[in-house]
Amino acid sequence: MIGFRIDNLKSMTAKLEQLVEYLRSENISDDSVFFSRLVSCELISNAVRHSGFAEFSCELLPDRIAVTVYSPIEGKIDLDPPRPPVFAESGRGLYIINAVSMNGVHTGERGELTVYIRR
Repeated sequence: MIGFRIDNLKSMTAKLEQLVEYLRSENISDDSVFFSRLVSCELISNAVRHSGFAEFSCELLPDRIAVTVYSPIEGKIDLDPPRPPVFAESGRGLYIINAVSMNGVHTGERGELTVYIRR
């Protein structure tokens, strides 16, 4: 398992490199590493933009990778948004996450968001 806190988007890239190194050290396929990083980047960037920080963790399960992000975002998040226009500058994150994950985004007790990626 790997976890960290991100307080600004400038530090996100370095932290996500740690995630990539961790997954590769565990012999995770290149596709699963790519999708895990993509999902992590989308969730973390949204959390930092809307609340100022994100708590991140990634856990390897027998058949999948669990990516979890928490931040105290107020209000309801549409976890299954409609398909955005192709050239939209925003609103694509959750759509992309739902497309590459197993069963979309799950909300936990604290409001954390968890996404499962096939190993």
